[in-house]
Amino acid sequence: MGIAMEITGLTKMYSNGRGISDLNLTVDEGDIFGFLGPNGAGKTTAMKMMAGLLKPDRGQAHIFGASVQENYVEAMRHVGCIIETAESFPYLTANDNLKQFARYYPEVDQTRIDECLELTGMLKYKHEKARKFSLGMKQRLGVAAAILSRPKLLILDEPLNGLDVEGMLQMRKLIQGMAREGTTFFISSHLIHDVELTCNRIGVVYGGKLVNADYTHNILSNYSSLENYFVSEVDRNGRL
Repeated sequence: MGIAMEITGLTKMYSNGRGISDLNLTVDEGDIFGFLGPNGAGKTTAMKMMAGLLKPDRGQAHIFGASVQENYVEAMRHVGCIIETAESFPYLTANDNLKQFARYYPEVDQTRIDECLELTGMLKYKHEKARKFSLGMKQRLGVAAAILSRPKLLILDEPLNGLDVEGMLQMRKLIQGMAREGTTFFISSHLIHDVELTCNRIGVVYGGKLVNADYTHNILSNYSSLENYFVSEVDRNGRL
């Protein structure tokens, strides 16, 4: 397996002291990498830089070897992402929403749209308008749009947000199934339990810094739960 994403010294600080500082991280192909931390820890800022939506003060993100900052089109060629909220056109049906996104990908046809609706549990709502959807359904439709082009890397900001228990289980199954087939995931979340169940590697972000990154099985062989690990990492960094 090669490297899907390599982040070196990525930094963006705001005048209010928020942001992310000196982020160094490698994500291997096939990883489900969980970016764990409380709201305001700098997760979204970091992900916006990874996806080229925000210019860093310094540092670089490379995706499959191409620099996001210097060669955006090449770097993002195999990337699907949802950052902050999954956008949809409220007056279009689920199907027509995906048709809009499919215009960017000549190889995506109706069969692929149906496949993505099926994968995300949205096929039965195919002809319903997005404005009627709950937050969880909008999330699922967003994921369907993000996977249309069969990306090799998916960057998802809080993908389990707003999902009910059934939705979370479906989303987890979808992510793990796609990872088995070779898709790499970079997922941010503040939901410790879900990260523990979904991700094979975890990076803890606190106060704008990555305090540690390790494999989930290593963490759970040393700690009774991810929550205990998180608290001890934060504690060890003297900022609780």
